[in-house]
Amino acid sequence: MTTPWQPASNKPHTSPHAQSRPFRRARRTQRGATAIEFALVFPLFFCVFYAIVTFSLIFVAQQSLTLASEEGARAALNYQKANDVTAAINLRAAAACTTATSMVAQLISTAACQTVPAACSYQPAMTCLAVTLTYDYAAHPLIPNLPLLGLVLPDNLTSTATVQLNPVNIL
Repeated sequence: MTTPWQPASNKPHTSPHAQSRPFRRARRTQRGATAIEFALVFPLFFCVFYAIVTFSLIFVAQQSLTLASEEGARAALNYQKANDVTAAINLRAAAACTTATSMVAQLISTAACQTVPAACSYQPAMTCLAVTLTYDYAAHPLIPNLPLLGLVLPDNLTSTATVQLNPVNIL
Protein backbone atom coordinates (compact mmCIF):
# COMPACT_ATOMS: atom_id res chain seq x y z
CA MET A 1 0.00 0.00 0.00
CA THR A 2 1.26 3.43 -0.85
CA THR A 3 1.00 6.38 1.35
CA PRO A 4 -0.11 9.73 -0.03
CA TRP A 5 3.41 11.11 0.11
CA GLN A 6 5.01 8.19 -1.80
CA PRO A 7 5.02 7.93 -5.58
CA ALA A 8 2.79 5.25 -7.09
CA SER A 9 5.55 3.77 -9.23
CA ASN A 10 8.82 2.19 -8.28
CA LYS A 11 10.79 4.76 -10.30
CA PRO A 12 12.85 7.17 -8.31
CA HIS A 13 11.33 10.59 -8.08
CA THR A 14 13.26 13.30 -9.93
CA SER A 15 12.55 16.98 -9.84
CA PRO A 16 11.71 18.87 -13.03
CA HIS A 17 14.74 21.06 -12.42
CA ALA A 18 17.07 18.10 -12.54
CA GLN A 19 15.68 17.02 -15.92
CA SER A 20 16.13 20.45 -17.49
CA ARG A 21 19.85 20.81 -16.76
CA PRO A 22 20.98 19.35 -20.11
CA PHE A 23 18.52 21.62 -21.91
CA ARG A 24 19.87 24.65 -20.10
CA ARG A 25 23.36 23.78 -21.23
CA ALA A 26 22.12 23.39 -24.81
CA ARG A 27 20.33 26.72 -24.59
CA ARG A 28 23.50 28.43 -23.42
CA THR A 29 25.41 27.12 -26.42
CA GLN A 30 22.62 28.32 -28.77
CA ARG A 31 22.58 31.85 -27.35
CA GLY A 32 22.75 34.36 -30.22
CA ALA A 33 21.99 31.81 -32.94
CA THR A 34 18.50 33.23 -33.44
CA ALA A 35 19.88 36.71 -33.99
CA ILE A 36 22.36 35.41 -36.56
CA GLU A 37 19.64 33.44 -38.37
CA PHE A 38 17.41 36.52 -38.39
CA ALA A 39 20.25 38.65 -39.75
CA LEU A 40 20.80 36.16 -42.57
CA VAL A 41 17.14 35.59 -43.50
CA PHE A 42 15.75 39.13 -43.07
CA PRO A 43 17.35 40.60 -46.24
CA LEU A 44 15.80 37.83 -48.32
CA PHE A 45 12.34 38.37 -46.85
CA PHE A 46 12.72 42.13 -47.23
CA CYS A 47 13.68 41.80 -50.91
CA VAL A 48 10.68 39.55 -51.59
CA PHE A 49 8.34 41.96 -49.79
CA TYR A 50 9.82 44.97 -51.63
CA ALA A 51 9.42 43.19 -54.98
CA ILE A 52 5.77 42.45 -54.20
CA VAL A 53 5.13 46.10 -53.31
CA THR A 54 7.00 47.35 -56.40
CA PHE A 55 5.16 45.09 -58.85
CA SER A 56 1.84 45.87 -57.17
CA LEU A 57 2.40 49.58 -57.72
CA ILE A 58 3.39 48.94 -61.34
CA PHE A 59 0.16 46.98 -61.77
CA VAL A 60 -1.85 49.85 -60.26
CA ALA A 61 -0.10 52.35 -62.54
CA GLN A 62 -0.78 50.20 -65.62
CA GLN A 63 -4.45 49.85 -64.68
CA SER A 64 -4.68 53.61 -64.14
CA LEU A 65 -3.16 54.25 -67.57
CA THR A 66 -5.63 51.83 -69.14
CA LEU A 67 -8.62 53.47 -67.47
CA ALA A 68 -7.40 56.96 -68.37
CA SER A 69 -6.82 56.11 -72.04
CA GLU A 70 -10.31 54.56 -72.22
CA GLU A 71 -11.86 57.67 -70.68
CA GLY A 72 -9.88 59.81 -73.10
CA ALA A 73 -11.24 57.79 -76.00
CA ARG A 74 -14.77 58.27 -74.67
CA ALA A 75 -14.14 62.02 -74.40
CA ALA A 76 -13.28 62.05 -78.11
CA LEU A 77 -16.90 61.12 -78.77
CA ASN A 78 -18.12 64.45 -77.37
CA TYR A 79 -19.19 67.06 -79.88
CA GLN A 80 -16.64 69.79 -80.63
CA LYS A 81 -17.82 72.84 -82.55
CA ALA A 82 -15.67 73.30 -85.67
CA ASN A 83 -15.95 74.47 -89.27
CA ASP A 84 -14.46 71.43 -90.99
CA VAL A 85 -13.87 67.74 -90.29
CA THR A 86 -10.11 68.05 -89.76
CA ALA A 87 -10.53 70.80 -87.16
CA ALA A 88 -13.26 68.81 -85.40
CA ILE A 89 -11.05 65.71 -85.25
CA ASN A 90 -8.15 67.80 -83.92
CA LEU A 91 -10.40 69.32 -81.23
CA ARG A 92 -11.66 65.86 -80.28
CA ALA A 93 -8.08 64.58 -80.10
CA ALA A 94 -7.13 67.48 -77.81
CA ALA A 95 -10.16 66.79 -75.60
CA ALA A 96 -9.20 63.13 -75.45
CA CYS A 97 -5.65 63.93 -74.29
CA THR A 98 -6.86 66.50 -71.77
CA THR A 99 -9.27 64.01 -70.23
CA ALA A 100 -6.77 61.15 -70.24
CA THR A 101 -3.98 63.13 -68.59
CA SER A 102 -6.31 64.62 -65.98
CA MET A 103 -7.60 61.13 -65.10
CA VAL A 104 -4.11 59.78 -64.43
CA ALA A 105 -2.55 62.95 -62.95
CA GLN A 106 -3.18 61.99 -59.31
CA LEU A 107 -0.94 58.93 -59.51
CA ILE A 108 1.27 59.67 -62.50
CA SER A 109 1.84 63.32 -63.28
CA THR A 110 4.46 62.71 -65.99
CA ALA A 111 2.39 60.56 -68.36
CA ALA A 112 2.59 61.63 -72.01
CA CYS A 113 -0.51 61.53 -74.17
CA GLN A 114 -0.65 61.12 -77.91
CA THR A 115 -3.76 60.94 -80.07
CA VAL A 116 -3.36 59.86 -83.67
CA PRO A 117 -5.81 58.91 -86.40
CA ALA A 118 -5.97 55.16 -86.76
CA ALA A 119 -7.31 52.90 -89.46
CA CYS A 120 -10.62 51.26 -88.66
CA SER A 121 -10.03 47.73 -89.84
CA TYR A 122 -13.59 46.61 -89.19
CA GLN A 123 -15.25 49.43 -91.16
CA PRO A 124 -13.02 51.54 -93.43
CA ALA A 125 -15.69 54.25 -93.92
CA MET A 126 -15.36 55.27 -90.26
CA THR A 127 -12.66 57.42 -88.68
CA CYS A 128 -10.81 56.07 -85.65
CA LEU A 129 -8.68 57.84 -83.05
CA ALA A 130 -6.10 56.02 -80.95
CA VAL A 131 -5.42 57.56 -77.54
CA THR A 132 -2.04 56.42 -76.19
CA LEU A 133 -0.71 57.18 -72.71
CA THR A 134 2.95 56.45 -71.99
CA TYR A 135 4.65 56.61 -68.61
CA ASP A 136 8.45 56.50 -68.42
CA TYR A 137 8.78 54.28 -65.34
CA ALA A 138 12.57 54.03 -65.60
CA ALA A 139 12.97 57.82 -65.28
CA HIS A 140 10.19 58.32 -62.70
CA PRO A 141 9.67 55.18 -60.58
CA LEU A 142 6.84 55.26 -58.05
CA ILE A 143 9.17 53.95 -55.32
CA PRO A 144 12.97 53.68 -55.44
CA ASN A 145 14.29 50.53 -57.10
CA LEU A 146 16.57 48.01 -55.49
CA PRO A 147 19.73 47.45 -57.57
CA LEU A 148 18.92 43.98 -58.92
CA LEU A 149 15.17 44.54 -59.03
CA GLY A 150 15.63 47.31 -61.59
CA LEU A 151 16.79 44.76 -64.16
CA VAL A 152 13.35 43.13 -64.41
CA LEU A 153 11.22 46.27 -64.21
CA PRO A 154 9.72 47.75 -67.40
CA ASP A 155 11.15 50.96 -68.81
CA ASN A 156 7.78 52.26 -70.06
CA LEU A 157 4.16 51.59 -69.22
CA THR A 158 1.85 52.14 -72.19
CA SER A 159 -1.87 51.91 -72.77
CA THR A 160 -3.83 52.54 -75.95
CA ALA A 161 -7.56 52.85 -76.50
CA THR A 162 -9.21 53.31 -79.89
CA VAL A 163 -12.52 55.03 -80.53
CA GLN A 164 -14.58 54.91 -83.72
CA LEU A 165 -16.01 58.18 -85.03
CA ASN A 166 -18.75 58.29 -87.63
CA PRO A 167 -17.82 60.93 -90.27
CA VAL A 168 -21.48 61.89 -90.58
CA ASN A 169 -21.65 62.90 -86.89
CA ILE A 170 -18.27 64.63 -86.58
CA LEU A 171 -19.58 68.11 -87.46
